[in-house]
Amino acid sequence: MTQKRKLDVVIFSDVHLGTFGCHAAELNKYLRSIDPNIVIINGDWLDIWNFTANYWPPEHTENLYIVLEWVKKGIPVYYITGNHDDALRSFSNFKIDTFELRDELVLELDGKTHWIFHGDIFDLSVGGNARWLAKLGGRSYDYLIRFNRFINKILVNMGKERISLSKMIKDSVKSAVKKKVQDFETIAIERAIEHNYDYVICGHIHKPQMREVSNENGSVMYLNSGDWQENLTALEYHNGQWELFYYYHDLRYKDIDRTKG
Repeated sequence: MTQKRKLDVVIFSDVHLGTFGCHAAELNKYLRSIDPNIVIINGDWLDIWNFTANYWPPEHTENLYIVLEWVKKGIPVYYITGNHDDALRSFSNFKIDTFELRDELVLELDGKTHWIFHGDIFDLSVGGNARWLAKLGGRSYDYLIRFNRFINKILVNMGKERISLSKMIKDSVKSAVKKKVQDFETIAIERAIEHNYDYVICGHIHKPQMREVSNENGSVMYLNSGDWQENLTALEYHNGQWELFYYYHDLRYKDIDRTKG
């Protein structure tokens, strides 16, 4: 039996259980390969917006069981709500055993403060009157991912490289997407510096990254855990170091790509 990798903290987000685009099987394999002291699910774990599609394969249930196994072992699990599971915000601060439902979390690790939240509260495209449009976009994105998988199966059988239709579409509207991401990140970073946090950790935009940002008021490390629909990434903290974990899109458990921050 392969020995599990010991981690102080693992953060993953944007799993979107209940959608065709969710790579739950790959996530399950990853989660069963690690032994964390603290688990943080940073939003959009359950895609409640998509529950009407009645799509829930066995690997999605297995993902729930893995998390419950951690709780049973006494491992703290923080489930931070996102926009696709915002219906759960009515139950914020609910706690049972070592499982907590939160809107945000401030965590101190090795003398450094970490502000952890999904990030949708700073995204104007998913709130207020734009909510219905965001839901429509989410459903369309899910069907696009499903179609993309079908196309990639054909390409692989033909001996050709996989393609990402969602990336192509994003690139075609690059300026609009870039502005949205920059606005979201700028607000989150500014608020973190204003409150003297050492780190700000988000999900939401499905863009894994680690970078230090400075302005006239100070600096902060900005981290994003990515997603389990396209990038298949997670944030790992061990021995005082944050690293990005990548599980590649060829659906094989390959070497770990680590970006040190």
